[in-house]
Amino acid sequence: MASLRRLTVVFLSAFGVATATTGYATFYASRQAIVQLVDRRIATTSSALLSEAPAGDATAILARIDAFSRRRESGDIGFELRDAAGRRLGGNVTVTRALPAGFSTLRISDRIAGLSAGRVQVRDAGRGLRLVTAIETEPIDGLASARRRYALTGFGVIALIVVAGTVAFSILVRRRIQEVRATAEAIIDGDLARRVPVEGGGVFAEQAATFNRMLDRIAALVEGIRNVGGDVAHDLRTPLARLRSRLARIVASAPDAATEQELEAALAQCDEIMAIFAAILRIAEIESGDRAVAFVPVDLTAVAQDVTETMATVAEESGHHLEIHAAMPAVVDGDRQLIAQAAFNLVENALRHTPPGSTVRLSVTEVDGTALLEVSDDGPGIAPADRNTARRRFGRLDASRNRDGHGLGLTLVDAVARFHRGTLDLGDAAPGLVATLRFPQR
Repeated sequence: MASLRRLTVVFLSAFGVATATTGYATFYASRQAIVQLVDRRIATTSSALLSEAPAGDATAILARIDAFSRRRESGDIGFELRDAAGRRLGGNVTVTRALPAGFSTLRISDRIAGLSAGRVQVRDAGRGLRLVTAIETEPIDGLASARRRYALTGFGVIALIVVAGTVAFSILVRRRIQEVRATAEAIIDGDLARRVPVEGGGVFAEQAATFNRMLDRIAALVEGIRNVGGDVAHDLRTPLARLRSRLARIVASAPDAATEQELEAALAQCDEIMAIFAAILRIAEIESGDRAVAFVPVDLTAVAQDVTETMATVAEESGHHLEIHAAMPAVVDGDRQLIAQAAFNLVENALRHTPPGSTVRLSVTEVDGTALLEVSDDGPGIAPADRNTARRRFGRLDASRNRDGHGLGLTLVDAVARFHRGTLDLGDAAPGLVATLRFPQR
């Protein structure tokens, strides 16, 4: 959203600069056109006056000025004749400052009677004489404010229309993005049936329909993959339970100790296989989102304390030190049983994959509205390149392949975290591994 807002601001700023530049250029061009028209009239009038008097004849030129001044249509035109030294010889206006040859602008500061603004031309009249021709432009200059007002009004209306259109388009795009984001967040939370609303027609509706078809395809593929593991685990659970019961009966009637020992080993392997299938079904249940109705306020500190008390004996028997650091309650919305299961799995993994004498610590903290439940150890840790593998289903690292376990512990923890709109992060405890469950607080 921030990038869209910045893009809108940049566009409106660029449009504002372009509009202001265009408006000023239009106003300046119209003003220059008027100045050119006035200068052309001055040049035509002065040429006509000098054409009827001998060049350099001051008396004749002044007579022509006097005759021209009596005409009614020449009331806004003034003449002044000066000699080579710049002294005034006569005319119907008096210019109080020396003017350069050619055209220039007169202001009210020039103190010419009856003239507040105008244009003036100084040209050679022969034998060193200079003819000054001035035309009042006050009536035309009075239109400048009107032109400025019209320009501001016209371009202002255009700017308002563009701004309103841009804001409306930005709101529409923002709403569409929010709909897509809300759909994506719902799918992340496990609601694979959520779709983007398709409203009306146009490119946005076509995009939403295409996006929904993609989601339908993805949901079908995910459901198929999920059902494979779940169906296999579900279908094999009953035969395995019968097999275990038969092995248990055979163990009870074993003819000798050696046979009993072999049968007990087979029974243990059967139990391990059943535990794998139970974990697969548990993960499938979590990922389906069916347990969302069980969300209640859960204190992570209380969960950490329960896990520590329960696993204390196990840690002592394996030669580990189990500690807890929880400064204050951290309450989140969730399924307490699932969160406790995730914490148990993290502690169990730490105890299983660290040597005797290692220390395992549970801690609960709060950072910027996020509750953190961390399980860290000072064992060998996991290399950064192997951490994604450790979270995959049956993802067992080379160093742990000869140990008990089935590679589903961290997978279940990751599923629990995503089910609660949280994350599981694996980091470096320097030395050792730190597994962090992040949950949004209430």
